[in-house]
Amino acid sequence: MLAAAPDSEAIFVADAGYESITFLLSPDEIRAHLTARQRESEFRVPRGVESLQVDRDSARKLFEWGKRLVDTAARQPALFNERETERNAAHVELVELLLGVLGGAHDFEPSQSDRNRQAQTLIVKIAEEFALSQSDDHLYVSDLCKVAGVSERTLEYAFKAVMRLTPVTYLIRLRLHRVRRVLLAATQGSTTVSTEALNWGFWHFGEFSRAYKDCFGELPSDTLRRKPGELQT
Repeated sequence: MLAAAPDSEAIFVADAGYESITFLLSPDEIRAHLTARQRESEFRVPRGVESLQVDRDSARKLFEWGKRLVDTAARQPALFNERETERNAAHVELVELLLGVLGGAHDFEPSQSDRNRQAQTLIVKIAEEFALSQSDDHLYVSDLCKVAGVSERTLEYAFKAVMRLTPVTYLIRLRLHRVRRVLLAATQGSTTVSTEALNWGFWHFGEFSRAYKDCFGELPSDTLRRKPGELQT
């Protein structure tokens, strides 16, 4: 479980299919709730972003309650928008559930596997931010290794673990996205698919078209024919 102080920012990578519930409550709201019940000492504001180890059953109960609340609000918004009694009751129950879980929490001690994953995530983050900051196609795996300060093998392990892609595949996808951005912004007659493919380092047009369609579900020529701003259906 992550507990974050106001104005904090957290970035984390999760496996496919991962679900989470976020509860946004200000410290003042929680303090007011506890003050009214003479229980002010039960809450401590997190310092930055804290990773907490909590009881599995309590965490599951909190998650399922939050999910039911979201589903109910989506199906019956008037229940909370127009009925103050129900809204206040849900707020009180939320604070009590949350405090109950936090009351039994302790600092999370990451395993070696967790620490390895954190290190790999940082490597990928550094490499990706660098790649996204570059505006041309002259970018190679060796460039990512240099900026991340790791070997090619370490970079590949990190990309496969975090993004399920090799660094080479990532760079190809990046260039495909940049071709697509240009094609979507192009006006009639201002460019051609082959011109933009060459501009971004794709020399084999057949392979480029197949890779583009695999990535975006349409041929690059279809993208170019679309009017600027027109969405794909």
